[in-house]
Amino acid sequence: MINSPSREQLNTQASESGSPLQIDVAVLGGGPAGLMAAEVLSAGGAAVHLFDAMPSVGRKFLLAGKGGMNLTHAEPFDAFVGRYAEASSALQPMLEAFGAQAVRDWASGLGIDTFVGSSHRVFPTDMKAAPLLRAWLQRLRHPAGNGEPVQFHMRYRWTGWAAAPSGRIGLVLRSPAGETIVHARAVVLALGGASWARLGSDGAWVAPLTEAGITVSPLRPSNCGFDVASSPRHGAGVGWSPFFVERFAGQPFKAVSLTFTGNDGRHFVRRGEFVATASGVEGSLIYAVSARLREEIAGYGQATFHLDLQPDRTQEQVRMQVAHPRGARSLSSHLKSRLGLDGIRMAILNELLDKASLNDPHLLAAAIKALPVTVVAPRPLDEAISTAGGVSWAAMDSSLMLREMPGVFCAGEMLDWEAPTGGYLLTACVSTGRRAGQGALGYLDLKAQDT
Repeated sequence: MINSPSREQLNTQASESGSPLQIDVAVLGGGPAGLMAAEVLSAGGAAVHLFDAMPSVGRKFLLAGKGGMNLTHAEPFDAFVGRYAEASSALQPMLEAFGAQAVRDWASGLGIDTFVGSSHRVFPTDMKAAPLLRAWLQRLRHPAGNGEPVQFHMRYRWTGWAAAPSGRIGLVLRSPAGETIVHARAVVLALGGASWARLGSDGAWVAPLTEAGITVSPLRPSNCGFDVASSPRHGAGVGWSPFFVERFAGQPFKAVSLTFTGNDGRHFVRRGEFVATASGVEGSLIYAVSARLREEIAGYGQATFHLDLQPDRTQEQVRMQVAHPRGARSLSSHLKSRLGLDGIRMAILNELLDKASLNDPHLLAAAIKALPVTVVAPRPLDEAISTAGGVSWAAMDSSLMLREMPGVFCAGEMLDWEAPTGGYLLTACVSTGRRAGQGALGYLDLKAQDT
């Protein structure tokens, strides 16, 4: 355990004379990564002060859990780690130390039972985020054993660095009451990405880090929707036709299969669901391939994936049904009768195919099995579920401490990684938060030994 100052010495508020607030550890950010770092530090005896720009902590966590709190994923570890793509090797040690089962055990310790759904996603039994967050905050405020209670400071926004004496890190924080200077022995930055800015993750941390010489990869939308290229039938531009938008925006494509092969030769195929939006597409199936589509657009200006609207039938079976004589029936009635194609699946054929293709059984059957959909731009970063890019792995050591700023650790979505939805985002946030908390404890122990 480290030697912490007494509660009186911590000066939980800056004095009236304006002297800096002197503390053990400042955790900046009250999302899952920051809360986990605070938990580790508190349990280790550090006096932790957590600052967040919002009126309460865990806002994005609560909103993400609104439709069912997906904690983690129960697939085999190798497949799990592989979901983090280029960042897999960097994250693997942290996920080995605190992976899917550890997340479930941790939740159980908070009194939250979990179950594995049919998709291998892991949920609390009540499917809610709020009870877990309440139990977590209770533990942080009233830790067991020799743990130090975490002190929470709401509406404090970090704006940059301040001068500080040797062995301290100076922070500038702005609140409704004005500017506060903090001198901390260690700092954990867990400020999130740059999506859902209204909940606190606005990416404003990029400027003070880059100004300090820290390498930050550009922030980009991840698990995001895309704008589609207009059909040539409706003129050049972006988006669906007014008719399609009016009738089908917000409606889902169910039980379809999506295939994408980029210019890099990598092949993606998956079955699932997604939704038509006013300007394009979004939803779980799109999110699963969003990183590939985004990078293809960045390199080539557009990306084209193919939809199989009849994944349970072969190409020949579809061709035979399309070619079956339809008599006086309309094409829509014929396809509904023979293949069950109607609603939005029939509408997208009319939207993207020309009359010649619709009236040629071979071309129509081919389109039903592999309808090309071209997307030309990801939706804005603030609309994305998560963020790609962030603090470079090379800028940190294995404890997630910035090499150029001893005593400053980074965690969560502000690191340079991305993953699909399905519990991977939360697991990486808490595992990196745990590693940063452990790193900060080790750093404080070393500093204490030096003195």
